[in-house]
Amino acid sequence: MAPTLKPGWMAAALAFALTVLAGTGAAQDAATSAGPVRIETMAEGLDTPWAAAILPDGSFLVTERGGRLLHVAQGVARPVAGVPEVAARGQGGLLDVMVPRDFAQSREVFLTFARPQKGGASTALAAGRLSADGAALEDVRVLFTAVPASGGGRHFGSRVLEAPDGRLFLTLGDRGRDDTAQNLGNHNGSILRLNRDGSVPADNPFAGTDGAMPEIWSYGHRNPQGATLDAQGTLWAVEHGAQGGDEINRIRKGANYGWPVIAYGRHYSGAKIGAGTEKPGMEQPAFYWDPSIAPSGMAIYSGRLWPDWRGDIFVGSLKFDFIARLEGTPLREAERIETGQTLRVRDVIEAPDGAIWFVSEGNGAVYRMTPG
Repeated sequence: MAPTLKPGWMAAALAFALTVLAGTGAAQDAATSAGPVRIETMAEGLDTPWAAAILPDGSFLVTERGGRLLHVAQGVARPVAGVPEVAARGQGGLLDVMVPRDFAQSREVFLTFARPQKGGASTALAAGRLSADGAALEDVRVLFTAVPASGGGRHFGSRVLEAPDGRLFLTLGDRGRDDTAQNLGNHNGSILRLNRDGSVPADNPFAGTDGAMPEIWSYGHRNPQGATLDAQGTLWAVEHGAQGGDEINRIRKGANYGWPVIAYGRHYSGAKIGAGTEKPGMEQPAFYWDPSIAPSGMAIYSGRLWPDWRGDIFVGSLKFDFIARLEGTPLREAERIETGQTLRVRDVIEAPDGAIWFVSEGNGAVYRMTPG
């Protein structure tokens, strides 16, 4: 059941809408390896935006970590009612938003968020139907809640993706409890695979394994805050290391990605992490950064508007305020797109027309990048 609206909600919504400028038309040109690009402001005045998703009619949704979902349409930005209660503390709050391929028929929207729980909070996944006017989520259901809850405010993940077969991938951080990422008996530090209703696919790698959480698809992750699918439908994720060792990983069914046994960084104290950088039975990253860039949103580009970038990976940097472009085999960082708009890039997505959109937490804004 969707939460009831508090008295005065409409007045508050109107006041909030006036603080957000949508489709301002403000733009800046920048130079890239593929030629000049134009970066246009799609919305600004946002409070700690986390993720964006584009709807079939060209409007879009934006999450704010404090708990508000914003619908931006025809130059007007308004909050959406019916969002579940979030635990907005530390790195937690309202996080990712995903629009599935059948939205035109289902009008379903998926959200990830830090859910208040006894003992703290857990990363959770919810779904609801967006009303025809975009003003509310209806029939909101919490489909999944990670266990155990934690009182800490760190490492919630969290991205949700729709796989080619319609199932969902959900990324979860280790909640600041390193060793739990190697324990299949909890959800910390894992990537999950779920049916659309939150149930467990029968062919998950640990389904039916005693003592293992059946939702787990891969494990040994620290804090994956970016994930995407390539043209073949393969899942990729980018995750925060400690002091150094941010990783891009190609995700395989049932694989162990090593945290905190192996890593390409060190603890913040300077101490060595685990056994070093390699151990049999544990995956190596496709790429790692040292020093850390604090990576978040991630997209693999189709080449629609920039053929030279086909298949390249784009990752936002929270720490150094740029978008990294990676290419090749082995993967290497080829370019850093750095402008006044790329402050703390939290999300990077490709729009249906091939434009690259990104969310700047530092500017409180959503931008659209097209050829200049």
